[in-house]
Amino acid sequence: MSKIKQEELEQLQDQEKKKGAILRDLGILETQKHQLLHAFAIIQDEQDKLKTALEDAYGKINVNLEDGSYEVVPEE
Repeated sequence: MSKIKQEELEQLQDQEKKKGAILRDLGILETQKHQLLHAFAIIQDEQDKLKTALEDAYGKINVNLEDGSYEVVPEE
């Protein structure tokens, strides 16, 4: 049976190991991305509920996030 040189085999093995590590890291990143997207959706839903509650209490307003002041949005 013919074989490639030991050095060539080691190169191939090293490359495969690096590819495996990259694929593993990509999987971890995708999992983190999924978790972050889920957390973002939860925050966005909470914010929508708060906006609705604020609108019920104050009418349509624009809130200054720096100091909490607000301006009424004129109705068209």
